[in-house]
Amino acid sequence: MEEKIVVKGLKKHFGDFKAVDDVSFSIEKGEIFGFLGPNGAGKSTTIKMLTGLLLPTEGKALINGESVFKDPEKVRENIGYMAQKFSLYDDLKVQENIDFYTGIYGIERSLIKERHDWIKEISGIKGFEERKTGDLSLGLKQRLALGCAIMHKPPVLFLDEPTSGVDPVSRARFWETINDLAHDGTTIFITTHYMDEADYCNRLSLIYNGKIIANGSPGQLKEMLADTPIFEIKTDDAVSLMKKIELGKEILEKYYFGQHVHIVASSTEAADDLRESLIKVGINIKSMDRIDATLENVFVSLVHREREK
Repeated sequence: MEEKIVVKGLKKHFGDFKAVDDVSFSIEKGEIFGFLGPNGAGKSTTIKMLTGLLLPTEGKALINGESVFKDPEKVRENIGYMAQKFSLYDDLKVQENIDFYTGIYGIERSLIKERHDWIKEISGIKGFEERKTGDLSLGLKQRLALGCAIMHKPPVLFLDEPTSGVDPVSRARFWETINDLAHDGTTIFITTHYMDEADYCNRLSLIYNGKIIANGSPGQLKEMLADTPIFEIKTDDAVSLMKKIELGKEILEKYYFGQHVHIVASSTEAADDLRESLIKVGINIKSMDRIDATLENVFVSLVHREREK
């Protein structure tokens, strides 16, 4: 397969702080590549370097065969970028924003109508052209921002937490569009903190404190905890439950998972012993079941291990 993004030894230092520390990966044509990490891990710094908005301290990056740092203008012609805070003008009408980006990307006059019809169709904003952009729902703003980012039909698309704060229905529709673009050959680099969205990606990299701590497909990452006993505990009082669970050789990790608590145990027997001890101290255990590892389990476990180093 053709590699559309190649990153080698990418570093970005701010004084003594290493925001991105020796990051390397490659992404193939038509692949959806998820870049995951907690806040401050280095996701946005990485995407800013790859889109030419920030110079690296060290390292190389090629997009569509061109060096991001040697020929940034050439690279920008071949990428689309949708920032966390949608790059739209709220005081302009929807059509005026579309016209603005048409000019920014230098769309040929003969292609303008076809491109406008195309982005209105895939973004679902047809009929909203005369509405003030600032009056749109967050979901519609998101789709308009995506349409503007791909106005020039770039072979590579960067999305920086594009679904943050968007309702579940809009998120689902957005991902349908992303999958359609990838199916048509667009290479997509996306940062997200929604673990359920990470399952939609072909491959993932987990970044923490500026370093890549895991790479692989969603299935490969889940396999990392396939033999590890993970239990979900349901109770009336998760806060009291968390306080009563002591970590050590038997219970390795504990964390909130919605209204429940997940634990990583050294063995099934260790989890059974924990259950008995919790009941003895008055914790009402509604259920305690072994579960398959989710990406969120993998993510939390890997970050926890990094913090313990």
